[in-house]
Amino acid sequence: MRVCAIAGGVGSARLCAGLARVVDRRDLTVIVNTGDDERIRGLHVSPDIDTVLYHLAELTDWARGWGLAEESFVAHERYQRLVERLPEIQDDLQDWFALGDRDLATHLLRGRLLDLGRPLGEVTQALARSFGIESNVLPMSNDSVRTVVTTTKGERLDFQTYFVRRHHSDALSNVEYSGATEASPAHGVIEAIQAADVITIPPSNPVLSVAPILAVPGVRTALTRSAATRVAVSPIVGGRALKGPADRVMASLGHEVSPVGVAGMYKGLIDFFVLDSVDESRRDDIEALEMRPVVLDTIMSGPEEAARLAKDILDAIA
Repeated sequence: MRVCAIAGGVGSARLCAGLARVVDRRDLTVIVNTGDDERIRGLHVSPDIDTVLYHLAELTDWARGWGLAEESFVAHERYQRLVERLPEIQDDLQDWFALGDRDLATHLLRGRLLDLGRPLGEVTQALARSFGIESNVLPMSNDSVRTVVTTTKGERLDFQTYFVRRHHSDALSNVEYSGATEASPAHGVIEAIQAADVITIPPSNPVLSVAPILAVPGVRTALTRSAATRVAVSPIVGGRALKGPADRVMASLGHEVSPVGVAGMYKGLIDFFVLDSVDESRRDDIEALEMRPVVLDTIMSGPEEAARLAKDILDAIA
């Protein structure tokens, strides 16, 4: 069974880690959002790619949801102390973005490979091999696509400023994916969608994590035309997001904060929609969107629970 996941964020990475435990890892392809990518203190940081890599390599801090387990932040803390001694510099020195000591090695290797002229897709596959990952991990594009948000106060913010520096606390009036219309899918992205037996959109923020991927020309069309069984999992449980600001973003942009609100954003793309058992009363509303509802326990509190959910999903749509 060839499985393709369209992923971004912690929930996606967790389900991908679960899938890697229940299918042949070589038959799993993960297409990852790069709208969050940013140059941080001279390094090319790809947060969603790294979150997927660390989960697939079973090296992540599961409780925190990002970064490596047993991480230290000595270099980051030293950097902050140095910045504190330079009050006369008014430029943003990005001391608000924490880079772990072990995590730095990933960014340094990525940066070196990019400097050598390798495209991001090739670099990502090289990193996956370095981590001993047998699954195929692909960025959505080798081209620069950046998620930019506009707050209700009219401020335009790059993603990391909004998400990390300002703790995703701003209400939003608009989200755009700068560069998407000029971008091309990375090598292997369309082919993975076309070859898949199952395509899944894990529990991801539909606006900030999934929409940037679908905005790359050709991806939405390939998903629409796919003969695979297509299934999405709600990131909204009981009226709130389990991780991140999906509930607040959806509310700000006028979407119903519920599994039905998420499903509506995927209408025409998905055959099955997984909602948590606490939202079972919304089954009929999912069916009204021409999707088949699947009710499961979707909480992934650890790797075993993620594997259980992955197996339950595949069994339910078989």
